[in-house]
Amino acid sequence: MSKPVAIEVYNPNGKYRVVSTKPMPGTRWINLLVDQGCRVEICHLKKTILSVEDIIDLIGNRCDGVIGQLTEDWGETLFSALSKAGGKAFSNMAVGYNNVDVEAANKYGIAVGNTPGVLTETTAELAASLSLAAARRIVEADGFMRAGLYEGWLPHLFVGNLLKGQTVGVIGAGRIGSAYARMMVEGFKMNLIYFDLYQSTRLEKFVTAYGQFLKANGEQPVTWKRASSMEEVLREADLISLHPVLDKTTYHLVNKERLAMMKKEAILVNCSRGPVIDEEALVNHLRENPMFRVGLDVFEEEPFMKPGLADMKNAIVVPHIASASKWTREGMATLAALNVVGRIKGYPIWSDPNRVDPFLNENASPPNASPSIVNSKALGLPVSKL
Repeated sequence: MSKPVAIEVYNPNGKYRVVSTKPMPGTRWINLLVDQGCRVEICHLKKTILSVEDIIDLIGNRCDGVIGQLTEDWGETLFSALSKAGGKAFSNMAVGYNNVDVEAANKYGIAVGNTPGVLTETTAELAASLSLAAARRIVEADGFMRAGLYEGWLPHLFVGNLLKGQTVGVIGAGRIGSAYARMMVEGFKMNLIYFDLYQSTRLEKFVTAYGQFLKANGEQPVTWKRASSMEEVLREADLISLHPVLDKTTYHLVNKERLAMMKKEAILVNCSRGPVIDEEALVNHLRENPMFRVGLDVFEEEPFMKPGLADMKNAIVVPHIASASKWTREGMATLAALNVVGRIKGYPIWSDPNRVDPFLNENASPPNASPSIVNSKALGLPVSKL
């Protein structure tokens, strides 16, 4: 892209130039930038993933900030270009930022934003959806019907797994993992086993209280257990959902050896990061264990899948849509925009990036702060006292 094409411009005479590498849901984020005196440029290039060269062309000779996507490679080259253009801020429209070289951003004094606090329930809901779809073989059955193969009820037709009374395993009981656990425990009366480096006291209290409620009403109470190792979860759980961060210690966390520890009819769900699973080993395990099922929202080498995965009837695959609810995606766009304009205007950093409701209230002006800047300490940025 030697020259930027298909650019939509709002407030052309704005004092600050902010570029969005993709159109984002909703219009509030645009209005908020315009209200703060920004010229907003949105790239409509019909290309799913922009290259470094594409983004350099978008930045141009003068740019105060960029809102980008997790598919883009934000490293030394882009931060250097943004710095030369006078830029102060970049924000991912995502909670994750493993596509960003934060050290390079620090080198050029550029703030890096992300959008936590708005994806928790939405992501947990998709993990729960994949769990149920895999357990009851919904995607297989849907394809069967659409192919015109249904000739009448049969006793063995698409027999799946009952979740009630089974054990759900959660690896990584942070905000999303705990929200998912609560949904599965309360929604399907499943017992819980979880592994996390830190004790999830609130989650444990929730399961205990719900178990007492069930017992008081004459039903079998649910239970919880904090496992001493991830392997303990893999061996004991009937349904396992992965919610760890992605770093060197969690790369291929689920590999050939750990897949072999799981029950033959277990269900594995991943809405965290693709490289947490050794996808090639997973394909082989699915092929060798037809009653083992998996639900995946993320993949090791997105947007691609490892050879053979798409052919597995015991795999449900969706294209990274865990945060794809209207409210969440519009909220992510709003937070990303406010991260950028907050830094441009010299506002302080919001004290708790996981409590962002004041920024999402459409009936009130957002606080004069950047919701979440991951390198704020490294840059010595002040924290809001609001």
